[in-house]
Amino acid sequence: MINDIQIRSATMKDLSTLLDFEQGIIFAERPFDETLVSEKFHYYDLASRIQDPDAEVVVAEINGKVIGGGSAIIKEGNPYNTFAHYAFLGFMFVDPAYRGKGINKLVIDKLVEWSDKKGLKEIRLQVYSDNLPAIKAYEKVGFKKILTEMRLTR
Repeated sequence: MINDIQIRSATMKDLSTLLDFEQGIIFAERPFDETLVSEKFHYYDLASRIQDPDAEVVVAEINGKVIGGGSAIIKEGNPYNTFAHYAFLGFMFVDPAYRGKGINKLVIDKLVEWSDKKGLKEIRLQVYSDNLPAIKAYEKVGFKKILTEMRLTR
C-alpha cells in the first residue's frame, strides 16, 4: 500500500479536506491543552500557506483520496541561534484509518526535501509533551526533543 501513496503539493481544491484535517488535529490535541477554546477555531491559514512561496503544504493521496498532509513555513531564527532561518513544520495529520503505515514519514520527507531546496538545514516542530504517539512518530524519523514549555495557572 505504501507504494500506492503519492505525496504532492496541496492545491486550493484540497482546502476543504485540509480544513477537516485541521479540526481533526484540534480534536486530538484538546485533551493535552485545557486552554484551547471550546468553539471551532483554526491553527493555520491554510489557503494562504498553499499560495505562499515561503511555505509548503503537502498532501498524501491514495487512489485519488487525500489521507494526510503537513506543512512547512520559513521562520527567522533568534539572534542567538547559529542559523538565520529554519523550516517550521506544522499541520501534521494522517487519517486514523491509515496511521502506522509510514505515511507521516513520507510527508516529512517531502517537507524536508522542500526545506533543502530553500537552503534550510534546521527543521523544527512542536508537539504536546503528553502526546506520546506523536512524539514517538517524530523521533522515529529523527527529531529530538530540545525544550519543554511549562505553565503555571493561578
